[in-house]
Amino acid sequence: MVTLPNSRTEDDGSAVVRVLSYNIRSMRDDTDALARVIAACAPDLVLVQEAPRFFRWRKKLARLARAADLVMLSGGATASGPALLCSLRATVERTEDVLLPLTPGLHRRGFATAVVRFGGARLGVLSCHLSLQTDERYAQGGMLLDRLAGMGVEHAVAGGDLNDRPKGRTFRRLATELRDCWATAPWGGENTSTPGDPHQRIDAIFATAGVEVIGCGVPLELDGVSEADLRAATDHLPVLAALRIPAAERP
Repeated sequence: MVTLPNSRTEDDGSAVVRVLSYNIRSMRDDTDALARVIAACAPDLVLVQEAPRFFRWRKKLARLARAADLVMLSGGATASGPALLCSLRATVERTEDVLLPLTPGLHRRGFATAVVRFGGARLGVLSCHLSLQTDERYAQGGMLLDRLAGMGVEHAVAGGDLNDRPKGRTFRRLATELRDCWATAPWGGENTSTPGDPHQRIDAIFATAGVEVIGCGVPLELDGVSEADLRAATDHLPVLAALRIPAAERP
């Protein structure tokens, strides 16, 4: 398998950034295996879904971040599950946790968002976990697009557990407005659910126009990532993308 490039800042101010999206199932499984997988991916940003939301949730998420040599950025219980972790390479401009409208009888959903800088590159970031219910999920896809458009950034990345497949109407809605990173530059594995029987792609990373997708997929053969750890860590496989973000234009 072709190796994804390491994170770096180019002479022109652009930045190569590694982004990982991962449903961690509230850290109910093997957290040591989970931390090993995340650390081996060497991400600059981790878009988490199903972060701990209840008793001592911040401490649990901070412990995971520390074990993977990262720090907490935003989200968790305050975004109803989605969260963001980042490396110390990121300069944080702002964060915002967003709670979506609640449909009675269904789980509350939200977005964890941030604007960060890597060298001369400025990037909007959004982690999501969309609804299991078809109509609500489609509406949340529209809210995701609106949120990205309102972040005031030229370049952005969004990802998470969509609970939808590429032919589903919510997935297609996002892929029409954004670049589906796997479809743009496939690398590694495709299907994300379940680790024991990967048969569907319901987790994805999307990028706005202008972001170069170098490669994206499930890191099945990445050094330091074992099949045993992927099976033990959680009930989803992670998605890793290497992106080149252009330098922001100076005012």
